[in-house]
Amino acid sequence: MEDEAHDDIGARRPIASRSTGWARWLTARLAASAITPNQISLASIPVAAAGGALIGFGDSSLAWLVAALCIQLRLVCNLLDGMVAIEGGRKTSTGALYNEFPDRIADSLLLVPIGYAAGAPWFGWAAALTAVLTAYVRVFGGALGLPQSFDGIMAKQRRMAVLTFALVAQALETPFAGSRTSLLVAGIVIAAGSLVTCATRTRAIARQLTGR
Repeated sequence: MEDEAHDDIGARRPIASRSTGWARWLTARLAASAITPNQISLASIPVAAAGGALIGFGDSSLAWLVAALCIQLRLVCNLLDGMVAIEGGRKTSTGALYNEFPDRIADSLLLVPIGYAAGAPWFGWAAALTAVLTAYVRVFGGALGLPQSFDGIMAKQRRMAVLTFALVAQALETPFAGSRTSLLVAGIVIAAGSLVTCATRTRAIARQLTGR
């Protein structure tokens, strides 16, 4: 599950879950309600904040697991905002703005705390910064008139998959070892993978510009 572009179907990520029955059912219910796509986008922020608080201050297996659930709920918001906008016919002139900004905030709210929880704050900040940079490179390519690229080894869905897996692993690690290795490794993997993704997307932009 991933984010959608509210007003430009050509900039949407290819997401398999968009065609699932549950996603279509929720889209139809939301499209028929007073809830707007922009409100769904904004809802991802408090969900991510709750997950980040659990990561940073939870200190228990239950906290790690609920934080993992928050990540998935955040991604559901990212999926449904665009589906309600496009499939539900509820596009708005400010859709692209609401599609991007809440996403960057949600990423940081979830990634920064993993560094503090693992006892290495700078890893969390590095993961958050590099995650934002992957989106910057993608959108910058679009600003140059190129198709936005969602490629890369650490695109958002993969970042969130790594973090979800790490939280589940941490829930198992905590009672047996009392360490935070799973979260530390997640921060390193996300930061390094995001840097590679930035490089991959930048090279692709350069090739397309050269080929014009």
